[in-house]
Amino acid sequence: MNTKKYRWILYLITLTIVTTITVQVYWNYQNYLQNKQRISNEIQLSLDTAIEEYFANITKKSNITFINSTISDETKTRKNFEAFFSKVKLDSLFKSTDSSKKLKDITPEFLSSNKGHTSTLKFLKGKSVDNIDDLKGFANKIIISISQDSLEYSKIDSLLKNQLSSKNIDLDYHLNHLNKDSIIFKTENNLAINWKSVNSKSTYFKNNEQFRILFKDSSFEALKRSSTGIFLSLLLSLAIICCLFYLLKIINKQKELAEIKNDLISNITHEFKTPITTVSTALEAIDTFNAIDDKEKTKKYLSISNSQLKKLHQMVEKLLETATLDSEKLLLQKEETDVVNLIKNLTSKNELHTTEKNIQFVSSKESLLASVDPFHFENAISNLLDNAIKYGGNEIEIHINNVLDTLEITVADNGNGIEKHQREKIFDKFYRVPKGNTHNVKGFGIGLFYTKKIIEKHNGKIQLIPDSTNTIFKISLPI
Repeated sequence: MNTKKYRWILYLITLTIVTTITVQVYWNYQNYLQNKQRISNEIQLSLDTAIEEYFANITKKSNITFINSTISDETKTRKNFEAFFSKVKLDSLFKSTDSSKKLKDITPEFLSSNKGHTSTLKFLKGKSVDNIDDLKGFANKIIISISQDSLEYSKIDSLLKNQLSSKNIDLDYHLNHLNKDSIIFKTENNLAINWKSVNSKSTYFKNNEQFRILFKDSSFEALKRSSTGIFLSLLLSLAIICCLFYLLKIINKQKELAEIKNDLISNITHEFKTPITTVSTALEAIDTFNAIDDKEKTKKYLSISNSQLKKLHQMVEKLLETATLDSEKLLLQKEETDVVNLIKNLTSKNELHTTEKNIQFVSSKESLLASVDPFHFENAISNLLDNAIKYGGNEIEIHINNVLDTLEITVADNGNGIEKHQREKIFDKFYRVPKGNTHNVKGFGIGLFYTKKIIEKHNGKIQLIPDSTNTIFKISLPI
């Protein structure tokens, strides 16, 4: 994947994430505003319903019924009622009432003083007509519902609480009753500063009166109602973002694999080309310069060719073995082996070929037996030594310790260490640390991968000890 395409994919993923978050935030905010308005409407409805219920209860209990008990003629009955109400004003019936006196305190004897047209009238009060058995069969009657001249605010408050509770609204509120700009009633400790307010739309109040509820900001209540939508939106956004980041991770991995592949092809080409060229040159010399008659030269050229062919064969075998490391096809031939002696001989062999670097071998015991595959185990340790010689400093140390039932092998050098972000990748197949000119030393990037897999097949583990100045590999193996 080229850099331009990768950049455009990155832009597209970023745009998708930003758009997803923006849409979800906008949608949740609109939902929050709608819930806030819905709560305000429900408070309004609760207040109006409570007031309607309050006045409906008063109406049922404050009926005055006038009955013509003797006259059956509808025309005469009407005239009798008209004659009575022309003499008696309704307000005068209750002129003695005030906020502390109930309607039931008015007695029928008041009507007896208004003689004349009232002789055939009966007066009943405080009951609904439908609930009075005595009225059954009487068609000539008139019913007047009289409201009290004061409100019982505690009853309104109780009815309002029931309405709010039925709508699952829990909030602090205060009630105000106003006549124009003057306050008739307000709840005690009414410190509702900067609170929201809703006026009742009930028709029971006069035009110049207002019955108002003041309540705290309903933001928290609206947020509670929006919580489910917010939670689901958050899950959806996280799922989309995680998927996009996972996609980006896969793209990065593919990009790295493409780079590793190109680097591997380049390294394989170089590594294979050297022995092939050497063998070709030796055979050409034998053929061109008639070296076959010179036995010494022929022997020398054949020795060089044989050495290069063995090297080529080893590289091919290493690549083939790498392909089987992740499967169960590679079977170890374990046997009791003196690990100290094996690593000591390996160190001595490398000292002979590397005179410019100082290699030290230290062991806590002269002999340690472990069940290992000598061939693969030696190759694994050899890879660590080879890397220390190629890429490390001038001082290389190999330590062997026996801690309880564990064999510990440490290979360290005083090189510049490995950067933190590279430490997790160095054991990956075909990965090579891109540091300075280290790629001038050719390789396939499978040495540490091979070592890790071999150690794991021995039920051990290998780790890179974090150190900014030295490179330290530690192998732990059960014995």
